[in-house]
Amino acid sequence: MERFIFYILAVILIVSAIASVSSKKMLRSVIYLLFTLCGIAGIYFLIDYNFLAAIQLTVYAGGIIVLIIFSVVLIHHIEMELEVAKLSKKIIVGLACAIGLGVFLTTIYSHQFNVVENYNSVTTEQIGLKLLSYEDGGFILPFEVISVLLLAAMIGAIVIAKGKKMEDGRPKSEVLNEDK
Repeated sequence: MERFIFYILAVILIVSAIASVSSKKMLRSVIYLLFTLCGIAGIYFLIDYNFLAAIQLTVYAGGIIVLIIFSVVLIHHIEMELEVAKLSKKIIVGLACAIGLGVFLTTIYSHQFNVVENYNSVTTEQIGLKLLSYEDGGFILPFEVISVLLLAAMIGAIVIAKGKKMEDGRPKSEVLNEDK
């Protein structure tokens, strides 16, 4: 049963990833990316990495995709058509992907991988306590720095998306042209 679920998730991942990079519409590309990230979370759930799967869903599939959609909506380019790459670039990228796949498969099949049973399971409570710990090995400082960095990035995205400043209800360019 697990193998059947894995193959379904793999097909969803591959199809949505290809659709994400080949779609001409920006909003559709973002939605396909959402399916890809949810498929990765499904793989994490399948291999019993529940905490990592939950983080994948909340941070990437939840937060990052919402930020991308808001930025697309804020700059009013929902129906923006993305440019199509030239045929020569497609061929070069295809060859690079084929070479990368060859190196990947050669590495996989030339090495003996042994299954290691892990009997030390870590609970979500232990991970949370370690993240918010002030003691040695605690991660409260990096956690807070990342939250400030994300806040700065959101403010920067809003400022960039807002565009031209308005003076007296008119764009600044009109006010400057009037002064001449």
